[in-house]
Amino acid sequence: MSNTANLKKEYAERIAPALMKKFNYTSTMQIPVLKKIVINQGLGMATADKKIIEVCINELSAITGQKAVATVSRKDVANFKLRKKMPIGVMVTLRRERMYEFLERLVRVALPRIRDFKGINSKFDGNGNYTLGIEEQIIFPEINIDTIERLVGMNITFVTSAKTDEEGYELLKEFGLPFKNAKNN
Repeated sequence: MSNTANLKKEYAERIAPALMKKFNYTSTMQIPVLKKIVINQGLGMATADKKIIEVCINELSAITGQKAVATVSRKDVANFKLRKKMPIGVMVTLRRERMYEFLERLVRVALPRIRDFKGINSKFDGNGNYTLGIEEQIIFPEINIDTIERLVGMNITFVTSAKTDEEGYELLKEFGLPFKNAKNN
């Protein structure tokens, strides 16, 4: 687990002091931190085929190194042939060591494998959190392309303690997320 120590150490030694200087914080407690990373796959087609959920749980577990869980519907929707408590997605929440490990693999290995990759959009939610949409799970090296039945996308949400989008943007940029356009520097 030397990789996780790298990002954690880099945060403590380089990223935190840089953010403190840039935003003129008076206390180290004001410096934004990455709280968790939530990876979510919505699988609407799972209403027809139950095996999809198990396949996606296994794939997401392989990618993150942590057991993924199925998410279930909250109510009946007749138009979508959906019943209450039917599995319709898969998710996993990463914290601490696994979070840093996944972030490092995402930035250094997975994102560069996307075809015609020019960077990610820098659209935040207004509270310093960022969600990255990925269209294919095959960008992760843990997935064997030969065993894939169907391509499934995912949303990766980075939850930070930042109060503003600018602080969250700077934090994630320092962690190495390749944003397309440099925001107001």
